[in-house]
Amino acid sequence: MPSTAQSSVPVDDAALAASGRRAVQIEAEALHALAQRIDGPFSAACRLILAGTGRVVAMGMGKSGHIARKIAATLASTGTPAFYVHPAEAGHGDLGMITDADIVLAVSYSGESDEILMLLPVLKRQGNAVVAMTGRPASTLAREADVHLDVSVPAEACPLHLAPTSSTTATLAMGDALAVALLEARGFTSEDFARSHPAGSLGRQLLLHIADVMHVGEEIPCVPQDATLAQALVEMSRKRLGMTAVVDAGNILRGIFTDGDLRRALDTAGLDIHATRIDQVMTRNPVTIGAQALATEAARLLETRNIGSGLIVVDARNQVIGALNIHDLLRARVV
Repeated sequence: MPSTAQSSVPVDDAALAASGRRAVQIEAEALHALAQRIDGPFSAACRLILAGTGRVVAMGMGKSGHIARKIAATLASTGTPAFYVHPAEAGHGDLGMITDADIVLAVSYSGESDEILMLLPVLKRQGNAVVAMTGRPASTLAREADVHLDVSVPAEACPLHLAPTSSTTATLAMGDALAVALLEARGFTSEDFARSHPAGSLGRQLLLHIADVMHVGEEIPCVPQDATLAQALVEMSRKRLGMTAVVDAGNILRGIFTDGDLRRALDTAGLDIHATRIDQVMTRNPVTIGAQALATEAARLLETRNIGSGLIVVDARNQVIGALNIHDLLRARVV
């Protein structure tokens, strides 16, 4: 077993940082070299996947398996149906998960992983196209694949040249390159991405619209423009949004009255809340938003325009159809 004893050789912070920088530099050089090899075979792999009617089945052993699993997850979340199958388990029944319409993405830096090579005859007989990622173009897997993507690196970042470091980074980058190229070729949008991430913050930001969080109907604080300040205060208290819309007879927005407007109005000497009309103290031409705007747009407006009360939601004719405040966005976890 490897020793867990502390080394007796003193190591200072500068040496540790230098080791880390050296590893990053070696991997950066590997990625630079990889970029020069994204050419004909890469395009062929993309076209093969784009033309396919099935899924991409990624597989790999050991560290390559971890990378293959991540590539499958990235593909699946960016518009290319994909999943991971463990090569060893495939040989014991999981091969039944792979249909003849699927494309196999086999990852093996050596190109000689026994568990993958054992499956090749079965996959070929079934009619599966195989895209291989290896660091050895002359390897068995590279030769037998329909398309080979060369992910070889000049050196591993590991000073012992044993632990996969630069090679796994290069392979992962090649997988990301595939996912991005396919995403763009399919016209995949941010809304498409959100649909596959509905439970995450990205999904909430990209899918949630104002119509999903706004108050409607009787919940909208709203008074006619000839109402008194006292009547507006009663409406604000009842609806508890810290504001009220002020509308004309056609429900067209004419202004807004907020807690801030109230504080300013109360500074007026001799103010009679029962005699003062709301259109005398309201804010005219308030910032509004449409029901189909993203909820994140409301959050941006509240922040950039320094609006502490909330927003009135209007339609194309400037009729009031809803209202919301920062607490509604907080409850929806948009902010």
